[in-house]
Amino acid sequence: MLAIRGKVTEAVNKIRSLWSGVPQAGVILGTGLGGLTQNMEVEAVIPYHEIPHFAVSTATTHSGNLVCGTLNGMSVLAMEGRIHAYEGYSYQQITFPVRVMKALGADLLIVSNAAGGLNPQFRQGDLVVMEDHINLMNGNPLVGVNDEQLGERFPDMCAPYTPELIDRAMKIALDHGFVAHRGVYVALVGPNLETRAEYRFLRMIGADIVGMSTVPEVLVAVHSGMRVLGLSIITDICLPDALKPADIAEIISVANEAEPKLSKIVLEILKQESQKS
Repeated sequence: MLAIRGKVTEAVNKIRSLWSGVPQAGVILGTGLGGLTQNMEVEAVIPYHEIPHFAVSTATTHSGNLVCGTLNGMSVLAMEGRIHAYEGYSYQQITFPVRVMKALGADLLIVSNAAGGLNPQFRQGDLVVMEDHINLMNGNPLVGVNDEQLGERFPDMCAPYTPELIDRAMKIALDHGFVAHRGVYVALVGPNLETRAEYRFLRMIGADIVGMSTVPEVLVAVHSGMRVLGLSIITDICLPDALKPADIAEIISVANEAEPKLSKIVLEILKQESQKS
């Protein structure tokens, strides 16, 4: 953990050499959700491979760029695509961009993902505002020697997703007339999807949606003292007694279709934040 700070400094220096802004928020865009950057006043686009110690995303639809600029009045760093454990990266590599966002000045992290729906009341294309999570990824980016300058040894996780932001996101969905649920996200490593028995187990332990990301980044954001908003699009239904083979092309298509609703929440949240500052 002590070595991370030096690597963060190198990455920060590279980004600052290409972009003079000071971000107030970081946004991580998941599968099929890259359209948000079209709303940005883009000031710099930096491929991950040009930033020291950034891992390169190999996931489908993940462009692998750090987009720097202004979004609805706020200075923002947006990740077009994230890094996953199933790509073979460590949890420290996966979460390194969050450390960099914090070091550059961001105190708000907005994470998005495509997820499978476990709750029978949820429908394909619905949005879920994450209110909690379950970590079944068999790993944690905070394991190792703790650097107190990055965060405390035992970060409290009673509210990893900021309650005020959850309430505001739900109100935005209501005001704009589209469906959004509060829900619990469970993260597994992947890359395979789950079996019928696993879906039954995940629902039994309290999960509403399931995916292969997000939790590591949130753990580091909380460790860093950042506020967090988590948003999911339900791209496929994972009811064990009505299960059909997953169609990755369909999952991406559903994410693309529902992306404007997710963008609406993000844009409104950032607008509200800019008015507060």
